[in-house]
Amino acid sequence: MMSTVRAAMTQTVNAYPDMPATVKGLRGLKRRLDAVRGANVEHNVGLIRGAAALGAKVVGLGELCTGPYFAMTKDPMWLGLAEDAADGPSVGAFAEAARENKIVVVAPIYELDAKTKRRFNTAVIIEADGTVLGKYRKTHIPCGANEQGEFAETYYYGRSEGPQNRKSARILGKNPYFPVFKTSVGKIGAAICYDRHFEGVVAALAEAGAELVFSPAVTFGAKSRRLWEQEFLVDACRHRLFLGGSNRRGAEKPWNQPYFGASYFAGPDGEKVSNRSPRPDLVIADLDLASLKKPDPSGWDLKRDVRPGIY
Repeated sequence: MMSTVRAAMTQTVNAYPDMPATVKGLRGLKRRLDAVRGANVEHNVGLIRGAAALGAKVVGLGELCTGPYFAMTKDPMWLGLAEDAADGPSVGAFAEAARENKIVVVAPIYELDAKTKRRFNTAVIIEADGTVLGKYRKTHIPCGANEQGEFAETYYYGRSEGPQNRKSARILGKNPYFPVFKTSVGKIGAAICYDRHFEGVVAALAEAGAELVFSPAVTFGAKSRRLWEQEFLVDACRHRLFLGGSNRRGAEKPWNQPYFGASYFAGPDGEKVSNRSPRPDLVIADLDLASLKKPDPSGWDLKRDVRPGIY
């Protein structure tokens, strides 16, 4: 494990160039879902290369990075975008990019379980040699609307229901819902979008030894924007780890919902870590993992002083 790790996250939008201008026009995309996926995979492979060229040793891609954020409406067409989390085309391409660029990749995809035929919002963790270490399935699934738009995610995929990976020395923790992965750059966990609002998620990852947690998101709305500046900082400080929150940046046809971006890494002392990226579609920070072993400069020891069993 490295003491200081240069980490990257993406903040981008759907890269498929031929999206229709209207929601009604989406019907013509059904036979082109492979092209939609292919364009986004190619785009994200380019971002992986770009992150590696800037010195990053780990990169977290965006939530559901292989397509647009389709949950703005309910359309069964998008169910066809789901794929296998081990042998699907997206994971294959990302694994090859990880190997070629010697970089750990956290790749959130739309998963179709080969055995159960159920669909999940899943982050696949890929080692720098291209080995797929395992996956994390989103645990909390939102369904609702705010002043800007709808998010009908329960229509498209279900929540994690327990063990997601085979036993491995590279997968840490006793809680089957929240695996942590032992990688060449450190111990990495994932909490996808809506998961970030639930107090036990980062606590479970920290208990399993996570040093860096990626939280890829597709989020919008006034309250979400306000809390975006607070939640990661509090959780990173409370659990003494690094936490990277990435959000889409821009808008996607035909919904034209703006995503505010604002991706950043939060550090263990409740501070944003400086973004060293010259590119708007990448956020890059140098994370001193060795600092996580040092005493909290406040003098607090929250892990030691917690009172178990009273809440």
